[in-house]
Amino acid sequence: MSESIIIRPLEEEMKTSYLDYSMSVIVGRALPDVRDGLKPVHRRILYAMKEMGLHHNKPHRKSARVVGEVLGKYHPHGDAAVYDALVRMAQPFSMRYPLIDGHGNFGSIDGDAPAAMRYTEVRLSKISEELLKDIEKDTVDWRDNFDGTLKEPVVLPSLIPNLLLNGSSGIAVGMATDIPPHNLNEVVDAIIATIENPDISIDELFAKYIKGPDFPTGGIIYGRNAILRAYKMGKGLIKIRAKTHFEGNKIIITELPYQVNKSDLLRHIAELVRKGVINGIADLRDESDRRGLRVVIQLKKDVFPEIVQNQLFKHTQMEKTYGINCIALVDGVPKLLNLKELIEEYIRHRREVIRRRSKYELKKAEERKHILDGFIKALENIDEVIQLIRASRDAKQAAKKLIEQFNFSEKQAKEILSMRLQSLTALEYETLRKEREEKEKEIERLKKILASREEIDAIIKNDLLYLKKTYG
Repeated sequence: MSESIIIRPLEEEMKTSYLDYSMSVIVGRALPDVRDGLKPVHRRILYAMKEMGLHHNKPHRKSARVVGEVLGKYHPHGDAAVYDALVRMAQPFSMRYPLIDGHGNFGSIDGDAPAAMRYTEVRLSKISEELLKDIEKDTVDWRDNFDGTLKEPVVLPSLIPNLLLNGSSGIAVGMATDIPPHNLNEVVDAIIATIENPDISIDELFAKYIKGPDFPTGGIIYGRNAILRAYKMGKGLIKIRAKTHFEGNKIIITELPYQVNKSDLLRHIAELVRKGVINGIADLRDESDRRGLRVVIQLKKDVFPEIVQNQLFKHTQMEKTYGINCIALVDGVPKLLNLKELIEEYIRHRREVIRRRSKYELKKAEERKHILDGFIKALENIDEVIQLIRASRDAKQAAKKLIEQFNFSEKQAKEILSMRLQSLTALEYETLRKEREEKEKEIERLKKILASREEIDAIIKNDLLYLKKTYG
């Protein structure tokens, strides 16, 4: 085996190798695709679960089976990385709209670790099936998996605007992304408004439709100007506070800022009380249950609750700064996107998906109509067709004669020779005629869609209204 040694300057080789590595991390692991809002590991998990038949109305299956399927077929990395990604998609305190329906211990807002994958069970949530809808209709591009034995989708059709709904976070080489989640109803209204008025401004989108991020753990965002600035620039800082109210001489916490660990927060408050940083707290209780979060801070007599509350906001994670940095992959390249660009990229993706789906359905409808034309023509000349078939030596000769005598295509001849005897009845003939009429109408409808941007946009709007009605 011959070897060749290439002599290159060290700094040049380091630069090239590091750039290759960083782009691999950016594209292959850390940043979401703007079209479906998913990183490769999440996309592979959802697609593998679909292939396993783990639909929202089917029984749960062991998480270990899913992890094994993903590792063996699509994602040759550590099982812990795959399971961690799967767990996060099932946590209602991590995802605004969980993509996986988990059964078992999937961790808690207190930072408790999830149970091992051999104990927990999963299936797709109903909303995640909207991400995968129509994937079998040539709506997206496909590529080889890591060993070239299977195909995997480059992106999902994504009926839901997932990047805006669930957000994303990730650290790449030289860049990071932090896209906050949003409310489905607000996002749907904003997308429809953008379709109807492509020149709509971010100011108008903010004033009328998307009021701000909608975090799964709740909390109150302070400073509308900071939100608007982040939406315009694609990056910025916003302040989130815990939601509180007073009951006599108690401060009650019912919502926490996003990604704040409740147990750590309580420990920190207790420590600050011991050190004398916060005064006036007599007792601290966690009364959270299945009905929701409830932390009770019992105050001493003659203490003003507002003063203690302000101390808590100042010294603990009851007030937190969240950094927005909307970086996602657009055509495979990382890009900083403002609010309107995120919406426009979703619309562009859905237009392409609907166009490709319509082309696929048109092809199938035309193929079926072609076969129906053959059946009907054969039934209209049934005596001659039967006579010709009986006089033939074998199926190959019969097909050849049908093509020559009646001008059938090869496909039509093959299907005619496969017809059952019951197809010769008058009722079956009428059924075929009706089906052909339906196919003609379907072909006309699909051609109309493919010829008109307005028709495609109308479908997008109807799909969005369906999402709002079903999940809003």
